[in-house]
Amino acid sequence: MGILSGKNILLGVTGGIAAYKTTYLVRLFIKAGAQVKVMMTREAKEFVTPLSLSTLSKNPVLSEFVEEEGELWHNHVDLGKWADLLVIAPATANTLAKMVSGHSDNFLMAAYLSADCPVYIAPAMDLDMYQHPTTHQNLNKLKSFRNKIIPAESGELASGLVGEGRMAEPENIIDFIEKDLRKDLRLNGKKVLITAGPTYEAIDPVRFIGNHSSGKMGFALAEQAAKNGAEVILISGPTVLEVNSKEIQLVRVTSAEEMFQAVMKYFEETDVFIAAAAVSDYTPEEVAAEKIKKEGDDNLVIHLKKTKDILLEAGKRKTHQFLVGFALETQNEVENAKAKLDKKNLDFIVLNSLREKGAGFATDTNKIHIISKENHQLFDLKPKTEVAQDIILEISQMMENKNN
Repeated sequence: MGILSGKNILLGVTGGIAAYKTTYLVRLFIKAGAQVKVMMTREAKEFVTPLSLSTLSKNPVLSEFVEEEGELWHNHVDLGKWADLLVIAPATANTLAKMVSGHSDNFLMAAYLSADCPVYIAPAMDLDMYQHPTTHQNLNKLKSFRNKIIPAESGELASGLVGEGRMAEPENIIDFIEKDLRKDLRLNGKKVLITAGPTYEAIDPVRFIGNHSSGKMGFALAEQAAKNGAEVILISGPTVLEVNSKEIQLVRVTSAEEMFQAVMKYFEETDVFIAAAAVSDYTPEEVAAEKIKKEGDDNLVIHLKKTKDILLEAGKRKTHQFLVGFALETQNEVENAKAKLDKKNLDFIVLNSLREKGAGFATDTNKIHIISKENHQLFDLKPKTEVAQDIILEISQMMENKNN
């Protein structure tokens, strides 16, 4: 999922004609993986029904401190603390003025004053109101409070005038918020190239040489890099896994040669290369055009040749790239990993051993060492999603230290 996945979003809807667009906005937030709760002013109910918004958000819509029966009090403080983001859309001129003055005469304003999360404001009003000096003054004041203003758009307005003042379209509101959240992420603006899964080396049209890699580690790294703001290219060998984030471009390959060619296609423009795939070291010298029949001698001899070493070649071509390799060992683990670190010109190498229970191929967990020239860290057995977090954190910290 994207950067909004798992976020608690509190949507405040005020009394303008653009309120009808909030049904689409709620759907987009939900589609992005967010949890949504909606607050409405009394005036907003004239333009869109609470039933529509509660159905779409799957939560009751709140507009009063106390239910009509007087039996249930809604805690605006708890609601403000629940939210990871507060979005007020549309924000009328009246609401903007109240936000500046702190005039808390409704539930939405009380929740706004209680919120300690980022606040995004999407103003909406008619042309002359939007251009009025007091509106500009209020918007600038709200910016000084560290609120984020989503610019109004130009177009036909409810009055029939044409100009600036329309609430930003729901898709543009989502895009604005996602871009704003990404700008502070560790890998924002970076291009990350990752390989994952096995490669299959054909013997004939039916059979192949391969390994047991599931691709789970590489896919987890791709998702974590995307969550940290990176543009990710994931080159995967045969696997049943799919990506969830729209920031990940998935390139599927089969053989070691196909993976080599794909990596070299993107490597020059890459900031970080993580070679997490279990690439076959050998491939048949000749591939039979037809299925090999079981006849004649009991033994079948297949002549193999070495495949191209993708990470070694990347190390030779390295200019500005940050390189991370993986080593899966069964003996002399640390010594073998350190040898690869030097030989392949890596910034660090991730070591795991098949002798460790819960580590290695086709598991949901892993236990790793991160080894660089300066440091050697051993991590506990963890889910691969958390291992990916550790690796991405180490990459970002080492890159920051290099730049300082």
